[in-house]
Amino acid sequence: MNKRIQALKYVLADYFSAALAWGLFFIFRKVYIEPLKFGVPVDLEFTERFFYGLFIIPLIWVLVYSFLGTYSDPYRKSRLKELGQTLVISFLGVVVVFFVLLLDDQIAHYKNYYLSFSALFGFHFLFTFIFRFILSSSTAYRVHNRLIGFNTIIVGSNEKAVELFRELEDQKKSSGFRIIGFVHINGSRNHMLEEFTPHLGHFDDIHELIEKHQIEEIICAIETSEHDKIGKIVSSLDGKNVFLKIIPDMYDILSGQVKMSSIFGAPLIDISKEIMPAWQKKLKRGIDIFSAIFALIVLSPLLLLTAIIIKISSEGPILYSHERIGLNGKPFRIFKFRSMVKNAEVNGPALSSKSDSRITPFGKFMRRTRIDEIPNFVNVIKGEMSLVGPRPERQYFIDQIVEVAPHYKHLQKIKPGITSWGQVKYGYAENVKQMVERLKYDIIYLENMSLFVDIKILIYTVLIVLQGRGK
Repeated sequence: MNKRIQALKYVLADYFSAALAWGLFFIFRKVYIEPLKFGVPVDLEFTERFFYGLFIIPLIWVLVYSFLGTYSDPYRKSRLKELGQTLVISFLGVVVVFFVLLLDDQIAHYKNYYLSFSALFGFHFLFTFIFRFILSSSTAYRVHNRLIGFNTIIVGSNEKAVELFRELEDQKKSSGFRIIGFVHINGSRNHMLEEFTPHLGHFDDIHELIEKHQIEEIICAIETSEHDKIGKIVSSLDGKNVFLKIIPDMYDILSGQVKMSSIFGAPLIDISKEIMPAWQKKLKRGIDIFSAIFALIVLSPLLLLTAIIIKISSEGPILYSHERIGLNGKPFRIFKFRSMVKNAEVNGPALSSKSDSRITPFGKFMRRTRIDEIPNFVNVIKGEMSLVGPRPERQYFIDQIVEVAPHYKHLQKIKPGITSWGQVKYGYAENVKQMVERLKYDIIYLENMSLFVDIKILIYTVLIVLQGRGK
């Protein structure tokens, strides 16, 4: 399977659909709407303006679809879900086109506006969905008939794994899982599943196996006695471009965690790797860049004043920079105004406290008002940080945190931020214990990420800064 070629098919289909819809709408206006206005038939002329529109408008539609993540996973499309998404996006897009391009049209009666809108919406939605439906149905046919599939590894080797394997193999319509083999997670040497599919080794080898076999799906089918290892499995696959599914028990089913995605498929819990929808991710990044540039421009007088005071009030550089750990464990250099005395960490990394003698008098003021973090906006522009996200830590402290709370590594699935819910609720941590305590707020944020939550956190951060309540 070639995802790029499949995505290109959708791009070309959407472009052609939008062009066809715009062309037919142009004819509709010339043949029906404009004669009502002028009282006589109007010549159907395809002007230069028409051809510009025929090229530019479909291109804008394709860019919008791309921004919304339409082409990100072309082989895993639900036709019913796509119907709803196409309907909503077509309606909203046509509203924008109508108000930008068509509202100034001179018409015989205001009802013709409704006719124009309905015609454009009808053409665009109909053609877009028809072509998408054809592509999705073709893919579904090939998946159901096992002509194409997603390379899959089963984690587990005994009764549940065998039961799952048989269920998947006996399906009249395949769910798309192409079982490459299985890995075991216990210490046993006897594996019931080995009779049906190759044994690829221990789960500890999963990263190498994913690369070697180009694995796209992993199904966790471990026994009830092994459920304590689910956390290890989920954590180990963080940052890997695979879909993880887990066989549910009756508690999972009754608690509503099992969502039906296929009538004929096995009931599985999807462990989503997408924390935010694609359009929200891109919009979040756009807001980050715009806000960071705007803040640096507006706050430039404060930046200059702060730099002068730091230089006059204490010996040492104006800015402080050291290595922090960011997205997917990648290190980067963070920039801050220096709030401590020169060579404050000559004896090694150390967290600050309320009575820390290393903090300068002006440094205490900067920390209360968060002025010291304004240079972080440079990291935001560079793409190393976001406005909202868990505060980045140094590897020295991460190693200590992970010993107590291994789930800390979940936070590396997203970019660190200038502010976070943990920062708002807890402030600066003075020791590893407090870091772990603050961690729970950042984990909850991770599981509930949205632009709405980001806005709330930013509002509370601004209030803390204005009131000087930072700690």
